[in-house]
Amino acid sequence: MKILIGHAEKENTGVTVIIAPEGAVAGVDVRGGAPGTRETDLLRTGNTVEKIHAVALCGGSAYGLAAADGIMKYLSERNIGFKAGRHIVPIVPAAVIFDLDHPVSPAAATPPQRGIKVAYPDADLGYKACVNAKEDYFESGRLGAGKGATIGKFMGIPSHGGIGCATVKLGNIITTAIIVCNAAGDIYDMDTGKVISGAHDGQGNFIDQYKTVLGGAIPADKRGQNTTIGAIITNATLTKEQANKAAAYAHDGLAMSIRPVHTMMDGDTLFCLSREEVTADFNLILLTAAEAVRQAVIASV
Repeated sequence: MKILIGHAEKENTGVTVIIAPEGAVAGVDVRGGAPGTRETDLLRTGNTVEKIHAVALCGGSAYGLAAADGIMKYLSERNIGFKAGRHIVPIVPAAVIFDLDHPVSPAAATPPQRGIKVAYPDADLGYKACVNAKEDYFESGRLGAGKGATIGKFMGIPSHGGIGCATVKLGNIITTAIIVCNAAGDIYDMDTGKVISGAHDGQGNFIDQYKTVLGGAIPADKRGQNTTIGAIITNATLTKEQANKAAAYAHDGLAMSIRPVHTMMDGDTLFCLSREEVTADFNLILLTAAEAVRQAVIASV
């Protein structure tokens, strides 16, 4: 099954779209205490719609959900969507990160102001991401929805985040994760036991927020200003129920690479899409999903 990935940016924000022109069986798992999402209820087991046509990963906090409108427009112009009588309705679940005003310098953030202008993805940027989409375009860096991402926001000075992609192969299973990392926590390499990116002291030293907070330090109040979002794409054939389970299991990959994770300051959300190309042991599919996510988080920085 063909999968297209496209990115578009403006100023310090952006959109990443994952398009399944033929429709893909999909699931979702939303964790953390501050999610920003659209159309995720459709993916719950037992609900009517079986397949989606795109996933929108967006900057801009709740404003950024508007990018999905442009993605729907692009798909409907190409007759891609759910057939509802005489109408075509593209199914485009979306999730957002907060990238409105995260400095990566010692400068203190200014207090909220009425009428302040901010850049955020809109329908036009969502449409542009679709125009830019290429088949299996798995690229990591500060692009698309990862353009304005930052990490390590409990204390100290945050570091740049970004978008990361990684593929894990196990037998005939091929699973790829696309992760937009905008976490409150630090990025941790479990193979070395070291923080590889996150909050720092301005002198090149990572603070290791997890150990520092457990040692009694009081974290900053960054409620709702974080979140890691993304999607897992597997060539394995999944039911809708299995896709939801795989999305849930894939969060283990976040737990293996972000410390702390799934806090009340994060809105971590992962989607899972099935290409329906091979059959495989479901337990092995789950393992590839979690490991692909872990590696993608590290690739994002």
